[in-house]
Amino acid sequence: MEKIILITGASRGFGKIWAKALLERGDKVAATARNLESLTDLVEQYGDAILPIQLDVNDRAACFAAVDKAKEYFGRIDVLINNAGFGLFGAIEETTEQQARAQMETNFFGVLWMTQAVVPILREQKSGHIIQVSSFLGLVTLPVLGLYNASKYAVNGLSETLATEIKSFGINVSLIEPNGFSTDWSGASAFQTEPNEIYAPIKKAFAEGATPDTWGKPEATTAAVLQLIDSENPPLHFLLGKMAYPGVKQVYADRLAEFEQWKEVAADAHGH
Repeated sequence: MEKIILITGASRGFGKIWAKALLERGDKVAATARNLESLTDLVEQYGDAILPIQLDVNDRAACFAAVDKAKEYFGRIDVLINNAGFGLFGAIEETTEQQARAQMETNFFGVLWMTQAVVPILREQKSGHIIQVSSFLGLVTLPVLGLYNASKYAVNGLSETLATEIKSFGINVSLIEPNGFSTDWSGASAFQTEPNEIYAPIKKAFAEGATPDTWGKPEATTAAVLQLIDSENPPLHFLLGKMAYPGVKQVYADRLAEFEQWKEVAADAHGH
């Protein structure tokens, strides 16, 4: 049975790759983008199977209108993929208020607005799947990505809570948590802070730590994402790429060891 998928940030990168894969296999897609011209090729190829919707996810009212438009056009929504987002590179000290707010507006609040808009529809249907495109940086951190890390930690906290609130309504929640992939996230879509030279050594070490093998191929993700969408019992956390799991495993092992080291001090602080 065909699925009706609403996906944000479909102009390029993961969003466009996954939208095309879904259309190719016969699903229907409501695809949002700031610039609808980026979706012209998909519209020409797939016709009425794709509904292009112009959307800036920073606009809460527009998010609700986009969800309503998709529901009206296709009759239902089976899956929401919250994919819209961007990377902000730079040290925390370098980050301006405007940059910090813009990062959270898109990466966190955009996810929140779309989620709030779609939940009543899925609840009424008694079925659905909300997929948040987070990052393995919502579980661990890297330097010079502080605000990006924070935005993804926020998405993870929101989504883990959401999963407990809507599971009884027949709605699943999944977090796709990719490691680095060769998308526009670190290129044309990325923003940079004004550099402070004191952080140059940290940035240099960060850049030199990556190898060609670090970055996954975005096109290779389609089979895994389609399997996630089709799963009757999808995972809450889905680490995407071969670098994410070992990195997260090591950080969590270190974290547990630190908890263990300080557990008696912490327990004594309880007071009784």
